[in-house]
Amino acid sequence: MMKKIIEDYFQKSIAAKSDFLKDSIEDIETAVKSIVTAFKGGNKMLVFGNGGSASDSLHIAAEFVGRFRKERRALPVISLSSNVSAITALANDYGYDVVFMRQLEAFHKKGDISLAISTSGNSESVVKAAKFIKSNGGYVISFTGGNGGKLVSESDICFIVPSGETSIVQEVHITLAHLICLLVEEELF
Repeated sequence: MMKKIIEDYFQKSIAAKSDFLKDSIEDIETAVKSIVTAFKGGNKMLVFGNGGSASDSLHIAAEFVGRFRKERRALPVISLSSNVSAITALANDYGYDVVFMRQLEAFHKKGDISLAISTSGNSESVVKAAKFIKSNGGYVISFTGGNGGKLVSESDICFIVPSGETSIVQEVHITLAHLICLLVEEELF
C-alpha cells in the first residue's frame, strides 16, 4: 500500500511539471527578461504569499539576495511575508486582506517587479496587493494553481500549475522559482 502511495505521488508531481512546462517556456523567458530589466534599471522585486507560499517567498528572496549558483553581488529582493510584527499589526488594525498592500505602499515604486504567490489564485491579501501594484506602475508575475483564480486578471504573467493539489502546486512553484533564479544569474552575470 505504501509503495503505491509513493509511486502515485511522484507520478503526480512529474506529470504536473511536465504539463506545466508545455505551455510556459515563452512566459518564463518573458518573466526573466522583465526581472533583469528591472534590476538593470535600479528597481527591486517584492515577493509575497501566505502559508506555504509565504515560506516560498522567503526562500526565493534568499536565493536572489544571497546566491543561487554563482558568486555575485546581492540582488534587491524583499519578501513581504518576513516581517511578522508588520503583518500582525496590519491584520489587527486594518484586516488581513491588506497586509501586503500596506507594505507595498511603503516599499513599492514604479518599475518594480512583484512576485505574487497563491496556490489557489484567490487569496484576498495577494489579489489586493496585485491590484495595488498594477494601479501604481508595477509589473506582476504570479504563481498559482488550479485555474489561476482571481489573480490571473491582476497579473502581467500568470504561471498556473495544472493541479488542484496544493503540495504539488508548491513543488512546481519552487522548481519554477529556482529556474528563474538560475536564468536571471545567467543573464546578469
